[in-house]
Amino acid sequence: MKIAFVGKGGSGKTTLSALFIRHLAAAGRPVLAVDADINQHLGPALGLTDDQSAALPSLGAHLPGIKEYLRGGNPLIRSAEEMIKTTPPGRGSRLLRIVEKNPVYAACARPIALDEGSVRLLATGAFTEEDLGVACYHSKVGAVELLLNHLVDGRDEYVVTDMTAGSDSFASGLFTRFDLTFLVAEPTRKGISVYRQYRDYAQDFGVRLRVVGNKVQSQDDLDFLRREVGEDLLTAFGHSDWVRRLEQGAQPPLRALEAANRAVLDELRTAADAAYDLRDPRRYTEQAVHFHLRNAESWANAKVGIDLATQVDPDFVLGDEPAAAGAAV
Repeated sequence: MKIAFVGKGGSGKTTLSALFIRHLAAAGRPVLAVDADINQHLGPALGLTDDQSAALPSLGAHLPGIKEYLRGGNPLIRSAEEMIKTTPPGRGSRLLRIVEKNPVYAACARPIALDEGSVRLLATGAFTEEDLGVACYHSKVGAVELLLNHLVDGRDEYVVTDMTAGSDSFASGLFTRFDLTFLVAEPTRKGISVYRQYRDYAQDFGVRLRVVGNKVQSQDDLDFLRREVGEDLLTAFGHSDWVRRLEQGAQPPLRALEAANRAVLDELRTAADAAYDLRDPRRYTEQAVHFHLRNAESWANAKVGIDLATQVDPDFVLGDEPAAAGAAV
């Protein structure tokens, strides 16, 4: 399953995404963790030091090599230079699986040993001095969108992405690349406003959205969320001494997490697993093509110098099984 965590800054989305990643790893599930927030807090939340997190390879820095690998033998894409962040796969493209060895993972993914299991982490990369004034957030996360467009994942395999705060992801098609999106909301007016904005943007694209309350300290907090969010509210994470210790720099074992809050992680996994049976490979592929054509018309054709609509393979559907994908690996 492809899972996203979104929410306003300070809502706790990175903490909850890291907890969910740990929970899946503890169950022995293959997990690919993706830090798609330029603030790059997921590594430390998974136990890396600040220096280790800063040393993670940047997906953006490896984008030319990523494009060349994914292009494979696709006859509709003449060169990696003609690929953009939304270029969809077609027959002959190389596809990624969560459990495999490939040059993309070798260059960009780093294993993280946890107290209960392990995961691999991909990071977009933080802004550098060279980026200031000339680059935007979306230039960093383009590699994530490209990877998700070429990823074939199966049941009980997980990609968990910590997204940027707020609604910035709507400037690209990245928000449609997930089977389920967890929106982390505090029981406040600001928290609910981000939920409403995300819900209104996402509903036209069939994005499955569930709200996870966070920092819920009383029945009044829970009642507020239920009143404002309604059926979209899945569960609520309460006060946690475990999280406080983590934020203070300690690395408490996951088994020490409060029983009620660990039960919340079980609810998240149950919801994620249920989303697998609802996925529609054809719709997923059509949405990728939709955003590719929009990008091509608005800016990419002029930048690349060709009509990028010619990259679309109308008979290709990114399916769940390798045979359906028809990719070279």
